[in-house]
Amino acid sequence: MGASLQTDVLIVGGGLVGGTLACALADGGLTSIVIDRSSSQNQNTQSFDGRATALAQSAKRMLTVIGIWSNLKGKVSPIYDIRVTDGNSRHYLHFDHSNMTEDALGYMIENRFLRRAILRATLKREEIKYLAPVELTEVVRNSKGICAVLADGREIHAALIVGADGRSSFVRQHAGIPVTKWSYKQAGIVCTVAHDKPHNNVAHEHFFPAGPFAILPLVGDRSSIVWTENLDDARMLIELPAHEFLFELSQRFGDFLGPLEVIGPRSTYPLHLQFAKSCTAPRLALVGDAIHGMHPVAGQGFNMGLRDVAALTEVLVDAYRLGLDIGTSNSLRQFERWRRFDNTLMLAATDGLNRLFSNDYLPFQLVRDLGLTVVNASSTLKNVFMRQAMGLTGNLPRLMRGDDL
Repeated sequence: MGASLQTDVLIVGGGLVGGTLACALADGGLTSIVIDRSSSQNQNTQSFDGRATALAQSAKRMLTVIGIWSNLKGKVSPIYDIRVTDGNSRHYLHFDHSNMTEDALGYMIENRFLRRAILRATLKREEIKYLAPVELTEVVRNSKGICAVLADGREIHAALIVGADGRSSFVRQHAGIPVTKWSYKQAGIVCTVAHDKPHNNVAHEHFFPAGPFAILPLVGDRSSIVWTENLDDARMLIELPAHEFLFELSQRFGDFLGPLEVIGPRSTYPLHLQFAKSCTAPRLALVGDAIHGMHPVAGQGFNMGLRDVAALTEVLVDAYRLGLDIGTSNSLRQFERWRRFDNTLMLAATDGLNRLFSNDYLPFQLVRDLGLTVVNASSTLKNVFMRQAMGLTGNLPRLMRGDDL
């Protein structure tokens, strides 16, 4: 038998969500062990892969409070305006941050920089022990706590295990929590382009019958592309020679930013919706993609994961400060109730938005054009939608309001 380690919380998955959770818990005085299959050195030195993440205003508040945002200086591109168009229709919707009190509607950052910033914050906290690369082989949960066994024989004892290990979560599967899942029969194509003209921090979302095409501003004269097509067309497009791929991309992008150049790799992945029946079990909680996987149409996947983190941190820290067992059902029930409505609402909204816009059915076109026109003409409605996109609505945890724990 290997060595035995003790901690308050075992976090399985040391990526963006798991690392953020560890830092948030540390701020509340809780210790954690983070385990991951990939080594910290590999995560820290990972090269540019063309992927970027959209951060809501509430995410910035949270990352600022727990000391991660300061590590992103010079790497984040604010989104000042968002322009939404329906194909070639003359109807559009324009969101302008100057109508709000916040400094931006959101922010874009390359995944590699966000990953490094979170890892840096994780590794310097005394309350966090980071073990990687390691493999989790067994988990035993009982009334006293959990015992996790690693492939190298070491045991980790904790009050609670948290699955932050993605859509194919080992923790979720081991607990027998069922998942509802369906395919959109679409795929997302992701890449980064450089352009001659400045983007002026404006994000564009074009809705075509095959799916949305998003142009999202990065630092410098570069933009992140999230391009949705049906599965067969996406497979064909990703395999095109570089000059043919650029031609197809330019047809959808337009020439308003001048000539384009694809920089870095291009990748594709199938799109599907999935959600776990529950985000808790005895001595166990799930966060991020382990609970929910949604369409990227609104760019809210990571932001919803951070909401999970903020809510779980709050209920655990509150229980800890009262001298209670943080792994008991009372805390977990509170977390389950808090997140179920919010996650269900966002999953339904992204699913409905994609279904409404990803077609060329005439009655739907008329409804879309009418909706865009009505919302664009109403500052009240636009403010409602902007606050939703900024993550400033609903029952926000303290961290997402920018408050200390």
